[in-house]
Amino acid sequence: MKKRSLNYLLALTAIFFISYGSLMAQKISEKQMKKDIEYLASDELEGRDTGSPGEAKAADYVANRFKKLGLEPKGTDNYFQVFTFKPRRNPHSTDTTELPDMTGKNVVGYIDNGAPSTVVIGAHFDHLGYGGKGSGSRDTVSGQIHNGADDNASGVAMMLQLAANFVKGPKHNNYLFIAFSGEEKGLFGSSYYAKNPTIDIDRVNYMINMDMVGRLDDKKALAVYGIGTSPGWKEACEKANSYGFDLMFEESGVGPSDHTSFYLQDVPVLHFFTGQHEDYHTPADDADKINYDGMLIVASYVYDIIVDMDDELKLEFVKTKTEDSKKAPKYSVTLGVMPDYMFNDGGMKIDGVSDGGAADRSGMEAGDIVVKMGDIIVEDMMSYMEALSKFKKGDKTVVKVLRNEMILDMDVEF
Repeated sequence: MKKRSLNYLLALTAIFFISYGSLMAQKISEKQMKKDIEYLASDELEGRDTGSPGEAKAADYVANRFKKLGLEPKGTDNYFQVFTFKPRRNPHSTDTTELPDMTGKNVVGYIDNGAPSTVVIGAHFDHLGYGGKGSGSRDTVSGQIHNGADDNASGVAMMLQLAANFVKGPKHNNYLFIAFSGEEKGLFGSSYYAKNPTIDIDRVNYMINMDMVGRLDDKKALAVYGIGTSPGWKEACEKANSYGFDLMFEESGVGPSDHTSFYLQDVPVLHFFTGQHEDYHTPADDADKINYDGMLIVASYVYDIIVDMDDELKLEFVKTKTEDSKKAPKYSVTLGVMPDYMFNDGGMKIDGVSDGGAADRSGMEAGDIVVKMGDIIVEDMMSYMEALSKFKKGDKTVVKVLRNEMILDMDVEF
């Protein structure tokens, strides 16, 4: 009896230390991600605009983190891969002066397990600096720093957390970690790497991208893009969802982030995104608004997917339908709202309303769902843009919105 009691006590003690160790590991991980974001999104880095001193400081920081984690340098100059590009001019600008070339740098670290294939895990670290044409606030006169905590210090911090996990993790793949620059100006860093890889691109198994993963909401809504780029993705994502995420799947491998550059090189991709918010591309996207608990479970989810796929052979690549088959219509007016890109229940849900815009003047509010504009029924973002294309400045129409299960008619003047 005493022996059984002793064994029982030892078992309980072991369970306690395992649980305590797991809890401590989570606290350490969350603390490190918070530290990474607070530095990358600090005023010291002045918004990490591509080619700026702040971008260089951010690149040095990521390189030092890679070094401390034990990742092998895999750039063209130690951890760095420098690239130059011609920035794109605003299509509405009448200025025809040729823009000078710009220079940025990717940061590349490698875990060599001697495996036949490599998994690429990436996130962009650049942002908008002091704003400019990409700013959602358009407040460029005051020169406010756009720190980009969610966009995309959050993705970089999560990538670094995954790097820490995979240093002693599964060995059936090699793991290449890349912090991209030039994303905000047109995916220039990832495009350059995909076309000038420092490993054999044909031996890349798949690419994981994280862009804006720091604002998980109470509904635990998580978008996963690229699900159609390999037959095994959907099953793996659903199987790993022990965290209760409300998953939104998008099949296309083409989207406004760095996974697109790898998809165009016939590499299966997944892109993770916790959703748009009113602070997107504004000076208000700061570190104190990040959901760090949420980031930890998203990181765990991504890790579980990769581990589940680790014993698989090289994934089959599948070309997906892209928006080329249904090009977005051109429009010259807007409602002045921030759409909720995670919403897919019919209509266009408003996530934020710009002061003084058409929607604001008509009385629309965040949470309203646009279901009709004039004679056009709005079922999704594409039909919303189609409706906008029918109007020009000075036009008036009635917009029907759903609010608290009631349909309201809003008189709008563009």
